Amino acid sequence: MYAKRMKRLGTETAFEVLARARQLEAKGVKVVHLEIGEPDFDTPANIKNAAIEALKEGYTHYNPSAGLPEVRATIAAYMTKDRGIPVKPENVVVVPGAKPTLFFCALAILEEGDEAIYPNPGFPIYESVIRFLGAKAVPIKLREENEFNLDVDELEKKITSRTRLIVLNSPHNPTGGVLPYDQLKRIAEMTYKKNLFILSDEIYSKIIYEGKHASIAAFPGMQEKTIILDGYSKTYAMTGWRLGYGVMNETLAKHVARLQTNCTSCTNSFIQRAGMKALTDPQDEPKKMVAEFKRRRDVIVDEANAIRGFECLKPHGAFYVFPNVTGTGIDSDELARRLLDEAGVAVLSGTAFGKYGKGYLRFSYANSIENIKEGLAKVKDYVESHDKKGRR
Repeated sequence: MYAKRMKRLGTETAFEVLARARQLEAKGVKVVHLEIGEPDFDTPANIKNAAIEALKEGYTHYNPSAGLPEVRATIAAYMTKDRGIPVKPENVVVVPGAKPTLFFCALAILEEGDEAIYPNPGFPIYESVIRFLGAKAVPIKLREENEFNLDVDELEKKITSRTRLIVLNSPHNPTGGVLPYDQLKRIAEMTYKKNLFILSDEIYSKIIYEGKHASIAAFPGMQEKTIILDGYSKTYAMTGWRLGYGVMNETLAKHVARLQTNCTSCTNSFIQRAGMKALTDPQDEPKKMVAEFKRRRDVIVDEANAIRGFECLKPHGAFYVFPNVTGTGIDSDELARRLLDEAGVAVLSGTAFGKYGKGYLRFSYANSIENIKEGLAKVKDYVESHDKKGRR
């Protein structure tokens, strides 16, 4: 009755767990939320005020599918300075959120039977979109012993004559890993020779704790073949605003804009104006958020490593930890379910991010230190008072 392709479309487990947690809360159960990847800060006032002013000024109508010209110019100038590459407005497409950049670019690049390599564990929508389009999703395993950075030699072995696209994500969801400069350089040199597209998901580029973010687009010859996926949700606590952008070569940008014409028409006008303000004003509020995330990171890593059977690396970016929980003797899927239903702590199993996430949990520390400590104390109590069958 329905298109067969729908069976190939995945989901994002974080929203499913959030829905279950809300159901429990509706019944009076207190739940500590460590599942959703959403900053708990409010959107900075200057951005909200810019949206209000834009509404008053009449930014309530259609705009070009690729985005308001002044907004594309602002993003181009910002990316030129921030990433160290010459970006023109014609390279920018403004989209409602970050996911459309992935979806539209994959639509424009991948034919049925093509191959796309993506990180696993990784953001689940990568695999979902690749499979939905009839392409072959080829996972590259991120290993704990490598601080969840991909093995460049292994990546090269996975490339075939059918490979068209490689997805990178740094800082990385769910592990918080950050690709070192030398690894990016090797990937750039290898993929340039093979004439492959890179989709570089840089949505967490400003949430980094040590060193400086580097984009693969900045390496020689790579700008033409790199798609930078970025947006406002994480850096500016604007998840509900649904505002993102892609930076790519001009030909691909025209294809993506045409896909947007056919799908959403355009991105909300007054929200685009607010996003322009976010990029041009002083960055004091985002920097404060990152400083607080770093404090929380240090707390949650210590608390997780104090739990029997947990081993937790310290992430270098984003706002997630990805502890190995195999030492508990409890299956990670089962443990995540029990922690919500029996301990009142919402977390995600590592398998929500692919098959290689088995044996891990993801905790988001986009929550207060008080709530983090409360949640981890509940996890510790549950794990250390139950055996692998759930018995006290």
